[in-house]
Amino acid sequence: MLDSTTEVRAGDRFAFGANWMSFVEVVDDVRIDTATASLTTALGLTGPPEGKRLDGRTFLDAGCGSGLFSLAATRLGARVHAFDFDPASVAAATELRRRFAPHSDWRIETGSVLDPDYLAGLGQFDVVYSWGVLHHTGRLWTALAGVTDLVAPGGRLYISVYNDQGFASRAWRRVKRRYNRSGPALRAALVGLSAVYLARHRPLQTLIRAVRLGTGHRRPAPARPAPRTRGMSRRHDLVDWVGGYPFEVAKPEEVFRFLTGRGFELRHLTTCGGGLGCNEYVFERVGTGRRVAAPAQ
Repeated sequence: MLDSTTEVRAGDRFAFGANWMSFVEVVDDVRIDTATASLTTALGLTGPPEGKRLDGRTFLDAGCGSGLFSLAATRLGARVHAFDFDPASVAAATELRRRFAPHSDWRIETGSVLDPDYLAGLGQFDVVYSWGVLHHTGRLWTALAGVTDLVAPGGRLYISVYNDQGFASRAWRRVKRRYNRSGPALRAALVGLSAVYLARHRPLQTLIRAVRLGTGHRRPAPARPAPRTRGMSRRHDLVDWVGGYPFEVAKPEEVFRFLTGRGFELRHLTTCGGGLGCNEYVFERVGTGRRVAAPAQ
């Protein structure tokens, strides 16, 4: 198996970790609180204050990226194990832990969802979280099968997968591949043009902001921009979207069939309305199920 650095240099993988290292610089308590609230909602942690916690439960962050949601899980009282294929992502998460949770029960290491030997040594967890990760492995269904085995009986699997838009998805795959095989000037152009395209149906003021965002222009401001949903950064999400390669997609019914056949039941679903972006799922493991073949690609 190639390491992430080799793949990035060959133009076969986006430097996800480098983007996350940049994102870590803008993480603050507001972003952490936003991420924690979104995690609480998706996992259905409701009721009295003690019902909105993960005290005593184990949480696996498979492909931890910046580590923001590992940090959110620690804030909710979970015992967290995080790993990522990209050493820069591991470094980003480690920096977040140093800054915000130095004494937490939070382990971070290098590992891959495509390494069966590594996964076999992890055990099982009450919550397995892998948001926006599996579709960047180059082997989506293998990666999804791997993380399902890590969910304990009665546990939750919280994932997101890019929506299959047919021709549009294939077009974006070509853009992403071109980005990773280009120099700095063309990469900047692709980000700028993509920002304009993504904002094409919005008011003129929003379009102007998108152009400024895509070209990296930042006007002086007295405070940082408000975080996006889940505590994310608009700028870093845009770069991740344009450059994020490998890139795979799936229809909601494909994900649903694959996981229900493996003993899971859907507990939470947020779709992107048939458009661009990720469909978000939370499944509960209620049985052993059977091995269901992946959809044909």
